[in-house]
Amino acid sequence: MMPGKACAVRLPLGISLRRRRGWLRAAGSLLAAVTLTHAALADEVVLEDSALRVAFDSASGALTSFESKSTNWVIERRPQLAASFRLHAPLPGRRDNFVLGQKQRAARVEKLSDREVRIEWRNLVSEHGGVLPMTFAATVTLDGGVLTFSGSLANDSQLVVETVEYPFFGDIAPPAADAHLASKHMYYANLESHDLYPAFENQKGYWGVDSPMQTSGSNVSLFCLIQSDDQGVYVEMHDPHSPYYMEDTFEELPGYIESVDQPGPYSRVPQGDSISGIPVHLEFRTTHFVFAQPKSTTDLAPVVVRCYKGDWHAGVDLYRQWRSTWFREPRVPQWARDVHSWQQLQINSPEEEFRIPYRELTKIGDECAANGVSAIQLVGWNIGGQDRGNPSMDVDPGLGTWAELHDAIAQIQAKGVKIILFGKFVWADMSTDWYRKELYRYSIKDPYGDPRTYDGYSYHTPTQLAGINNRRFAIMCPLSKAWRDVATGEFRKLLALGSAGWLYDEVLGHGPALYCFDAAHGHRVPEYVYAGDAPMSEALHAAAGSVNPDFLFAGESPEDVMLQYYPLSYTRISSGSVPVCPYLDSRTPVMVAVTGFDDREALNLILLSRYIISYEPYFFKGRLSDFPLTLAYGKKIDALRRRYRAWLWDGEYRDTLGASVVADGSCRYSVFRTSAGKRAVVVVNTEFAKPIAARVEIPDPQKDGLVAVSPEQPDGVASNGTLQIPARSAAVVLEE
Repeated sequence: MMPGKACAVRLPLGISLRRRRGWLRAAGSLLAAVTLTHAALADEVVLEDSALRVAFDSASGALTSFESKSTNWVIERRPQLAASFRLHAPLPGRRDNFVLGQKQRAARVEKLSDREVRIEWRNLVSEHGGVLPMTFAATVTLDGGVLTFSGSLANDSQLVVETVEYPFFGDIAPPAADAHLASKHMYYANLESHDLYPAFENQKGYWGVDSPMQTSGSNVSLFCLIQSDDQGVYVEMHDPHSPYYMEDTFEELPGYIESVDQPGPYSRVPQGDSISGIPVHLEFRTTHFVFAQPKSTTDLAPVVVRCYKGDWHAGVDLYRQWRSTWFREPRVPQWARDVHSWQQLQINSPEEEFRIPYRELTKIGDECAANGVSAIQLVGWNIGGQDRGNPSMDVDPGLGTWAELHDAIAQIQAKGVKIILFGKFVWADMSTDWYRKELYRYSIKDPYGDPRTYDGYSYHTPTQLAGINNRRFAIMCPLSKAWRDVATGEFRKLLALGSAGWLYDEVLGHGPALYCFDAAHGHRVPEYVYAGDAPMSEALHAAAGSVNPDFLFAGESPEDVMLQYYPLSYTRISSGSVPVCPYLDSRTPVMVAVTGFDDREALNLILLSRYIISYEPYFFKGRLSDFPLTLAYGKKIDALRRRYRAWLWDGEYRDTLGASVVADGSCRYSVFRTSAGKRAVVVVNTEFAKPIAARVEIPDPQKDGLVAVSPEQPDGVASNGTLQIPARSAAVVLEE
């Protein structure tokens, strides 16, 4: 996989290139010893502009070369490892039946213009089903450095084609032998990163694959970055409506150097172009789960590929550019857009703890009002407690009456503290009579007719913590109108209680249930489950709009598209979290849990990333007074943000772009930019036990000079950019 000149010898089309069964050792040894330049390549069809060069074999249609001209990164460099596509078309009695693009000859490879190539493969030869009456046609365009792959499958056979893998890159190479490669995508309001080279993370388990593999899905991120040290490749599913599920798939062939770390997730990739005569290479493909029915034509969602200079910011900027063309600005109540904080409080669990009766909730409201906390996320208020009785939104007699809860909500909100009721419509509790008599009909079914289920959660008692008496969940089908009607009816019960909003927990919690195979639901079979989220959300919004136009819709870390319906995102972070949501749009309210009893680390990261504080003592089962140290520091952070709102709240969050920081210890920093172009740099000392000295460099500082402030010293002091920051503390340098 080391970069260098490509090899001139190609394997004949008749030779099997089946991955994961090993490559021809003799051919691999020969290929490692021979080189090839672009000039030596014959029979190529080339698309080229000032940014990219991409080439296709005129006989097979395989993608033989892919190069970023602006950086001289030859990303696909060995034509003998070129790939085109792959189909999975199970046979009766043998599901393992693939159509391998490497074994097909193209019926047509035609350059339609300087910017467009058309490729067709007809009468596809499958591995175990003979010749299949199918035509796969692809159109590739290159326009201003934007490479777009479109495809269409005409399936004239009696088989269902479950997946089409296209485009397919057979040899993703790093820019240099000592470079680093990682895949990056959005997940849980964060930018996740997974190593590709020189170490590779296997996500699928050694028992399930022949070679290490990792994937990311369109249900959580519409884009994927292949990121090197100072440049990358951006890959996008170019359809925000996601007509089906698509995965970005990486496979490291033939495998790891050693197995001492196995079955752990990481191990080293072999260096060089081959090992034991077998080519070493990284494949990348986009896997479209189309489930193309017999005698049908299916169009693939376009896949956009672009190259960029810089780190992940430059890659995410490409997504942000496209996102601006389709993202609909959601309605968010003004109070939720302002600097404010929350408390999350659970008052009952499935083990019938009945922690706080409804009539005593006003005491919690009083405490929040006294401490400037603007909202309470109330959990476990409905019958059965948290994660029991779903989807019921009835009150629990063990906590009190409907009138007591309704009146408590009204009294608390009259004091300026909003009540946000926790709920979810992803699961149904399988232990209830309601499920056994009716709701089972609306559960997602797998291909065998069985309901897709989840083991549920454990609470409080040793029996449940051991998983013995957990309430098991059926995963419900939002594609079913009958289920949406049930959920909407229960949601109206929540609305009737008069809360200022609700938080949809596990709004992306369909879990492993990506497709539903139940024809009784009135949808196609199979149908992509996530396609039901929008109609479900629209029904809930319509119900709320008739009651309270300013009703807040919040969700547990919704996927970016779903932020249009659940614009306040609740999430959790770690020390390594990358705040991609505020980078995409600083106006997005993102709330983060704080659970430590002197949790300066989490609070500093909240200041750093423009997050909202959610106070959660005793893992959201305590009171604000239970952790006075955390509460006191959080109040100082919010006071600082209110005082310098133009910078730290209304300003554009730029992560680390626009300034630099040098320190004599461990730190993190971020940059904010006001509408007038003035910048603020937040520096967090991440050392637990020692102070640090930090130097902030702001290019071309504005003439009025710099001021230093901190949560504990909010009055501005003139600064030259040099800071002394105590352990576990933060400071801000801003342009006046």
